[in-house]
Amino acid sequence: MTTFSSDNREMGLFRSSLKCHYPSSSSSVAAPMKKFIHLSIFAVVIYILVPFSRLRSLERFYAYDFHTPTQLDHIVFGIGSSKSTWPSRRDYAKLWWDPHKMRGCVFVEAPLRKNATDSHLLPPLCVSEDTSRFKYTWRGGHRYAIRIARTVLETVRLFNSSSDIRWYVFGDDDTIFIPNNLAKTLSKYDHTLWYYIGSNSEIYGQNSFFGFNMAFGGGGFVLSSSLANVVAKVLDSCIERYPHLYNSDGRIYSCLAELGVGLSHEPGFHQLDVRGNALGLLMSHPIRPLVSLHHMAHMDPIFPNSTTVAAIRHLFSAVAVDSARILQLSVCYDRRFSWTISVSWGYAVQIHGQYMLLPDVLSAQETFKPWKPNQDASSRLYNFNTREIHPDPCQRPATYYMENVSFTQYGSIQSVYKKTYENCTYEPNSSPRKFDEIRVFSEKSDPNIRQLKAPRRQCCDILHGDGKVMEIGIRECNENELIYMHP
Repeated sequence: MTTFSSDNREMGLFRSSLKCHYPSSSSSVAAPMKKFIHLSIFAVVIYILVPFSRLRSLERFYAYDFHTPTQLDHIVFGIGSSKSTWPSRRDYAKLWWDPHKMRGCVFVEAPLRKNATDSHLLPPLCVSEDTSRFKYTWRGGHRYAIRIARTVLETVRLFNSSSDIRWYVFGDDDTIFIPNNLAKTLSKYDHTLWYYIGSNSEIYGQNSFFGFNMAFGGGGFVLSSSLANVVAKVLDSCIERYPHLYNSDGRIYSCLAELGVGLSHEPGFHQLDVRGNALGLLMSHPIRPLVSLHHMAHMDPIFPNSTTVAAIRHLFSAVAVDSARILQLSVCYDRRFSWTISVSWGYAVQIHGQYMLLPDVLSAQETFKPWKPNQDASSRLYNFNTREIHPDPCQRPATYYMENVSFTQYGSIQSVYKKTYENCTYEPNSSPRKFDEIRVFSEKSDPNIRQLKAPRRQCCDILHGDGKVMEIGIRECNENELIYMHP
């Protein structure tokens, strides 16, 4: 923080140079007048000096807030990888990496053979420095954790000569970033201050063991350039003090803790320490832009009848149209049938066959399983509210998955959702499963800084619900509007 301090000798020069002349005919009036003039001049001097001493910081503040939002070319990526994992995970990077707009490096322990024809679509490969001089004492662990931790240092050294860098973003080779949402999220923050941004695990036991205030690197974490430049200078000394830690994230966190910096939690970063069907978790995504996904290879493909990479590519077809709205949940009600309808934009629509209060809808359906369910009791506890699913799939909500997203002739966006085959019998006129498709209409979402700092869930209306097609409109809620089933 910039503070103003004045030099007493300079102030003395101001005072000594003041020569005021008063009429000698009234000494009783001259003294108060002289005092008044002295105080007035002193006030003017302070008024002039203080604002000008802070002018530059004010200019930076207004430029940051209103004129120069964070763009992708302000960001540098450091990705931790290895010779053994990169060949099978490089397809994830191709889904989100833009070689024309992004800078960064994928760090491996040794050079790879250059026999790929699509390397121009990927981040460049960098060979990590030797770390054999550092101790690693976690029994049964992997000392490559030290190499991955030093990705922070090596990335900063490679790119800190560029004056336009605001943020350094770090992740694993299977971290999938939503780049525009990442830039939007970082626009809320002043990169000239020290920020450590990310999120932790979904599993209570993981956080309890590694630290609730540690960003899990699989979901990605961010350092402001001002902080990263300092970390790069001291990281090696921190690594020397923590040979007993298991992973790379703990080493980074410990060093930041020694610098006095805490984690700024952003729930758009998803570590995804779960297995199985991620439907319930993705449909309960918070009211924040989706920034990252992780561990997708350890879960079922997020769209049915697809492979993992193809399913994520399909999700990115919606991201390309409206990245800020992806996975944002809107809930509306059909009073005729007492249905509750959840729209996770760009992913899935669910119709519950009964009326549900909104807080119950927002709880994650336990379609997934913990990362290590048999480790201990804490490994089966989540850091968010959940609700059980019915053991009979035909008694669960009717689920319609995103088929395609496109702009209409009027400039709005139409997303179409279709159901997959289920071996269920149902009443053809009153069942939530009666529809062949659901069409959702919305406007392109472009939240400003104020909306990013204080987001509000959007509302939806059933526009048409007869026959085999349901149409839904998403819109901003009115000021006093509540989301519930109106009588």
